[in-house]
Amino acid sequence: MRKNFGARPLCYPQPVFIIATYDEDGTPDAMNAAWGGISESDEITLCLSAGHKTVKNLLKRGAFTISMATADQVEACDYVGLVSGNKVKDKFARAGFHVLESEFVDAPLIEELPVAMECRVKSYDPDTCILKGEIVNVCADERVLDGEGRVDASKVVPVSFDPFRNEYLKVCGKAGNAFSDGKKLV
Repeated sequence: MRKNFGARPLCYPQPVFIIATYDEDGTPDAMNAAWGGISESDEITLCLSAGHKTVKNLLKRGAFTISMATADQVEACDYVGLVSGNKVKDKFARAGFHVLESEFVDAPLIEELPVAMECRVKSYDPDTCILKGEIVNVCADERVLDGEGRVDASKVVPVSFDPFRNEYLKVCGKAGNAFSDGKKLV
């Protein structure tokens, strides 16, 4: 027997993205967004309503960064989703975030969040709220790399949004080997 929930945006995993921009005077801003994902090899698509300060900023500057929220920063990451940059100009600083300058786009990287995508705006449709961004670079702090220079998820401890329970879940633990385990069925 199954329970029906209707047509709603309920699925696992929903990444918790922290989108960062600069406003017109260079003040950093950040927001929390869970509705997004990779849509091409160098493209990310997000659903963001036009009223967000972050959306206004990225449309003016043509750039944004997306950091993956982490378990150790869950309070700060949740905070930037609760408070509007339209009302709280210094919410980036109030969250305890510090700016690292991007080498690739006119948007801030967040020092406390170790894995990020640096993006240019490709398109935005205010009617559908669909933002498409070109991924120009992906960067990771060396503290989350393994001995071979790859990102180690157990050091990042990214979080996912659970839309069924309104909780953040830690993404950790290996479940299998991609492009390998299924070969047993061939």
